[in-house]
Amino acid sequence: MPEGDTVWRQARDLHAALAGQVLTGCDFRVPQLATADFSGRMVQDVRSRGKHLLMRLAAGGPDRPAAVIHSHLALEGHWDIYPAGNAAGQPAGGRAARWRRPAHTARAVLTTGRAVAVGFSLATLEVLSEEGARAAVGHLGPDLLGPDWDAEEALRRLRQAGELPVGLALLDQRNLAGIGNIYRNELCFLGGVHPETPVSLVPGLPRIVELARRLLEANKDRPVRSTTGGPARGDAALWVYGQAGRPCKRCGSLVRHAKMGDPAFPTHAARDIYWCPRCQAGLG
Repeated sequence: MPEGDTVWRQARDLHAALAGQVLTGCDFRVPQLATADFSGRMVQDVRSRGKHLLMRLAAGGPDRPAAVIHSHLALEGHWDIYPAGNAAGQPAGGRAARWRRPAHTARAVLTTGRAVAVGFSLATLEVLSEEGARAAVGHLGPDLLGPDWDAEEALRRLRQAGELPVGLALLDQRNLAGIGNIYRNELCFLGGVHPETPVSLVPGLPRIVELARRLLEANKDRPVRSTTGGPARGDAALWVYGQAGRPCKRCGSLVRHAKMGDPAFPTHAARDIYWCPRCQAGLG
């Protein structure tokens, strides 16, 4: 499940493969971009902002201003990078570069002289102006993995949530950007609060913000995340997420599970919450 650390790694890898390279092929497989072609443009950089990816392209002349390819992975999106080849994905003089995901889920295929970047199952894919890109991410709170991370501002925004459950406030990217459902559950456990506890009743909110930053920083270079400090694999990697019915790693109580919806977005699917009834004070 992509969270801020996953998106940060995607941006890092895309930047390493594409930055400074000229696009020799540009194939968007979404209706609104069917005729868009940025071949001949140089990729300037690729950066993450929370869970958003921004790929900046240089101007292509007076009538072709700089542009930004904006993508969002949501639950299933992913960018893969393959060796450079022809349009069919076949490296010169070598075997075909077999895609690791179904071809029908490809939404963007960007080719340079040394790499092919393929975006699969992207929830958002659009091309924006520089101003439009700033607007697309302008609502986000402080980026947990950004160079301008501001813990005090993140804390201020969270506190404004008041009676909203802390589990919903942590997922709201307007408060702090980069937390998904796994980190939401793990942070509530480490903070000793049930996810449905109102923000106003959470005494250790500054610690939760600090832990959020530390956890994402610790995991941004790991292919598999761990919040326990243990091996980044299997049940040992996480405290409560996905552990329903299993003993809590701290106290032995059975971890519980429920669904938690957001009344502000009644059409959105409820998300899983997990908690230890002994370690996490409050509701449940």
